[in-house]
This record gives sequence, structure tokens and C-alpha cells, in this order.
Amino acid sequence: MATDIAASINFLRHRIAIACARCGRDPHSVKLMAVTKTVPAERILQAVEAGITLLGENYVQEAREKHDLLGARAQMHMIGHLQTNKAKYAVRLFDCVHSVDRLELAQELDRRAKAVSRRMNILVEVNVSGEKTKNGVPAAEAMALIQLLAPLENLALQGLMTMAPYSDNPEISRPYFQALRILRNDIDRAGIPGVQMQELSMGMTDDFEVAIEEGSTIVRIGRAIFGERR
Repeated sequence: MATDIAASINFLRHRIAIACARCGRDPHSVKLMAVTKTVPAERILQAVEAGITLLGENYVQEAREKHDLLGARAQMHMIGHLQTNKAKYAVRLFDCVHSVDRLELAQELDRRAKAVSRRMNILVEVNVSGEKTKNGVPAAEAMALIQLLAPLENLALQGLMTMAPYSDNPEISRPYFQALRILRNDIDRAGIPGVQMQELSMGMTDDFEVAIEEGSTIVRIGRAIFGERR
């Protein structure tokens, strides 16, 4: 029901504000992203009507189906693994791609963005945990990748994204979020031309408050808004 979604969003904003207060941050410095993987369009519209302006999609095909319906009412970001051959769709569908983890993909996004006369916002996905089941550039290789991406004129590199290992205990995620923040600071200090590190996309339903305490600027929430996936 629409009222349930609106109530969930309001409660999440309250929790975000409390987490920000604990660490002396402005709640407006944290963006609430609604993750819409497998969520029907009707429920996504209910979230938008309740004030959500940022949506996260995992699949290009699902995004294509929802894009025309939503129009300019909300930004749509790609947060799932992006195949290089889908870059041509990504530059038309998404306002930002969070999951850039290899030079080949970045070069194709750059080429496709140029073809449609736009500058594509991207984040570099970093596999901080080292889990083989997760995508992302290894943390030790992230700086080198970013130095290669920086000259690509049709991409705007704006920050980093990561996913912590799943755990029922949100404190388990803290060292991984800390590591991404430290990496962001190291990249900032390197002063790479054209690279801005204002965004840290980290934190999900089970650990977003810890992520905020560690500097997250975008929290990616699905279950706490829409309920369990069907």
C-alpha cells in the first residue's frame, strides 16, 4: 500500500537524521536511494510520490521498462554489474553508473556518452572485502584505475561505491566502510586532475546507519522501503 511505503520512507529519513546527529553531519548530506530491483512500477511510483527522487536499478532491461513511465520525476542510477555491451543503453537511461570497475567499461561509456553529447556521471566500484563473489576493482588497484579513467573527457568521476559482506550485525560492515572512506581520502590527496570524490555510495538496509557514521553520502535501500522481494 502507498501509505506503507510513505511511512517506511519517513521512518528511514528519521533514522538517517539520528545517525547523522551521532556523527555531527547534516542529514541533507545523505541521499536516500530506493533500490527498485524486481519492484513493480506501481510501487516505484508510490515511492516517488512519497518524496523519493533517486532510484537504483540493477538491470538495464528493467530500467528500460521503467524509464518512460518515470520520466524526469526521479533520477535513475545503475548500481548492478554493467556489461560492456550494455553501455550504449546506460548512457541514455541512467544519470549515474555506480558500478564502473574496469577500464574497458569506462572507455565504452566514454565513447557512447560522446555519441549522445553528454557527460556521464560515474562512481568506481571497489571490492573492499576481497570476496570473490563480489564485483569491483580490488582496493589495491583502485588508485591506478582512477588515474586511467581521469583523462576520459565524457565521464565525470564523482566518487566510490562498495558493498560490505552480508551480516546480521551492522558493526561487521564498519571496517569495510572505513576502508572506502580512507581510500577516498587518499585519492583526494593525490590531486588527480578531473577527479572529484564527493560521493561515497555505501550502506544498505541492514547497515546504512553505520555507513553514514563512516561518511556515506548515498545509502541504497530496498527492503526497508518495499519489503521482501517476491
